[in-house]
Amino acid sequence: MKQIGILLLSAVLIFAVTGFGQDTRSAADAGPTAGDAVYARPGQLVSAADGARLNLYCMGSGSPTVVFDSGWGHWAPAWSKVQPQIAKWTRACSYDRAGTGFSDPGPMPRTSVRIAKELHTALHRAGIAGPYILVGSAFGGDNVRTFADLYMGEVAGLVMVDADPDDLEPRAMREEAHRAHAGVPSGLRDCRNLIAEHKPLPAQPSGSGRPPQTCAQQFFFRGLPEAEWSPELNAKVLEIAQTKVAMYDAYSSEMEQTAADETYLQEHRRSFGSRPIRVLTSGNHGVGHLEEKPPDTPKHLKYEQETTLAQARWLGLSSNAKQIFARNSSEYIQLDEPQTVINAIREVYDQSKQSLSQK
Repeated sequence: MKQIGILLLSAVLIFAVTGFGQDTRSAADAGPTAGDAVYARPGQLVSAADGARLNLYCMGSGSPTVVFDSGWGHWAPAWSKVQPQIAKWTRACSYDRAGTGFSDPGPMPRTSVRIAKELHTALHRAGIAGPYILVGSAFGGDNVRTFADLYMGEVAGLVMVDADPDDLEPRAMREEAHRAHAGVPSGLRDCRNLIAEHKPLPAQPSGSGRPPQTCAQQFFFRGLPEAEWSPELNAKVLEIAQTKVAMYDAYSSEMEQTAADETYLQEHRRSFGSRPIRVLTSGNHGVGHLEEKPPDTPKHLKYEQETTLAQARWLGLSSNAKQIFARNSSEYIQLDEPQTVINAIREVYDQSKQSLSQK
């Protein structure tokens, strides 16, 4: 599911796969991240395909470079608890997709193919050559898989962080998701128009005992403010959400293009050979906060089971692939269990580094 703040079905389907049952929490997993204010200001603005400038945050040095793409309704701060840790041992780059965060608006429509081409161009123009380890969360998984299809020769490995497997789900389930997504752009545009007209944003009930939130707070990430961020970062993210009209246009188009993106991925399923792939699964796909997890009704259980099975189908893309379960996390594994993500990236890095050195 494209992370849109809607609590969907949940339950953990237990498989005998590597990583399940391990407690991978660490001190890095708890509390706001020190130094996350770096994401509260622009990083490096780099010209991409079709003229848009993308905002890149690159830290550290080394190769392969780890490149992060975030979920729908998110931008670079989604990686605030993970990226600085990865930068301790290699170069790590996150970015804001065109129209979002500090990036310029890009041409329409906002397809995964266009997004991948823009990212590839921006990386090269910034002097950041491959090979790349691609890390995708939720909708970002569509984008990094598309990037790999287009530029497989520059890809060293892949980490999927509870990424959206809609293209691999049963047809009826995929069509139901499309119907749910169809109304989202309308709500986004209503909020966008209020912002464009400089009108107040009325607060709406947010449920689960949380204070009422405006549309600008509800549409992005898992709701604002985010407990895992500093006050400075929360303030800047909310400011962007309350003022950047182009971001609403970009996310509306991304949502409208998801069915076409999924068709592209179905038609361009490529083998990664022996490149390492790690598939991180929360068992709580569509759940933003564990304390708001829906009841385990048969329908909820079925949704999570089918999602887990669909994510497992990525294991067939490589001879070196594993599915890892994050048992203490919502779908935001990078915020709830960042060490699980860090460990998976480190494993892919070590294995890809060894493979590259043997060539």
